[in-house]
Amino acid sequence: MLESVKIARRQSEIRQSLAELAAKDSPTEDEVRNMDELDREYRSNETRYRAALIAEDTERRDAGNELETRSAQEWADLMAGFEMRQVALALDEGRQLAGQTAEIVTELRNAGGFRGIPVPWQALEVRNTVASGTPDPVSTRPIIDRLFPDSMASRMGAQMISIDAGAVEWPVTTSAVTAGWADGESANVAGPTAYTTTDRPMSPDHNLGVQMRITRKVLKQSGAALEQAVRRDMSGAMGAAMDQAAFLGTGANGQPLGVITGAGTYGITSTAVGALASWGAFRAAVTRFMTANAAGSPDAVRALIRPELWDYLDGALISGTAVSEWDRLVKNLPSGNIAMTNNALAAPAGSPSATSALLTTAAGGVAPIFLGAWGAVDMIRDPYSDAQSGGLRITALATMDVTVARPAQLELLTGLELEAA
Repeated sequence: MLESVKIARRQSEIRQSLAELAAKDSPTEDEVRNMDELDREYRSNETRYRAALIAEDTERRDAGNELETRSAQEWADLMAGFEMRQVALALDEGRQLAGQTAEIVTELRNAGGFRGIPVPWQALEVRNTVASGTPDPVSTRPIIDRLFPDSMASRMGAQMISIDAGAVEWPVTTSAVTAGWADGESANVAGPTAYTTTDRPMSPDHNLGVQMRITRKVLKQSGAALEQAVRRDMSGAMGAAMDQAAFLGTGANGQPLGVITGAGTYGITSTAVGALASWGAFRAAVTRFMTANAAGSPDAVRALIRPELWDYLDGALISGTAVSEWDRLVKNLPSGNIAMTNNALAAPAGSPSATSALLTTAAGGVAPIFLGAWGAVDMIRDPYSDAQSGGLRITALATMDVTVARPAQLELLTGLELEAA
């Protein structure tokens, strides 16, 4: 029983006793003494009651937070026990899955159809290994908002959405509803403005796959180390392909339409700088973000750049000072908001050599880019290709798509020159 409830009940008993004693016309000395003691206890209990309520309020808040996160934590703990080694041995030898791995695979099979063994996305995250060789997860991420830890898309604020089946659309407001003042006592306010939206669809038309070849020696010799190797190779290959498709996908040959390649299709503003790269070009783009209410301050903007651009900006010193253009850039845009990649941006080209940069911001908590993943990773065995050598060849298939929610949250800078004309 809560302490506050006990005190409240005791206060009720004290009030009842005091009422009986107060009703007597001529109480005895013992009864008067008893009334004084009850009165002191009542006042003391009032203080204890308030203290108990404060303490129990904190306990209720903690319990509420635990209830809100318990299901996610239980799922994370379950994912921490998933073993890729069991999947490899099941595909190679037909060994039965056991423990948490079997439980997770059964749940995924019930959610959707797979030709092979379904593997959850969280099983591909990189984990540290202790001296004994036992995998020890550093952090477990939820199935929504989950991207590979070093993913450029993740660093640019993209959100990964888990989709069970079918196509998914996000209605995005495109109307410009404005308010107006009434011109006079009996005049009307501004007339009705149509509220319009545009759908941003994602469809399961793009399949990403990676094929892995595991020799018989590795299967017999590696043991638990095989799980780490499979996870690292799969996450590295699929993460690089996802990053490249999210930004440079052609929209043809099975690829989704990337953000940079499809800037015109998505309605993203593309500004041709056509001059030597400088902080001024980025400052102008950040200003456009803030005037469009897409960002409240420069530190809300993220930038995706090539290493060659960093090399040029860091060497471009302001005349008469030891301050470079890069110093001016990171003074306004936090270094943690700047991602460098040679995979998600095209190499510098042209004469003079020029490159591009992508700026994003999360307005109102809405991610600038959505990456949709249908179901889990489907792990399929090829029993014939390496049959003669006793090896195992497995194919991992994932269905994914990319879309942009609000084009105003992105801006592409092109023609950032790295050398004088």
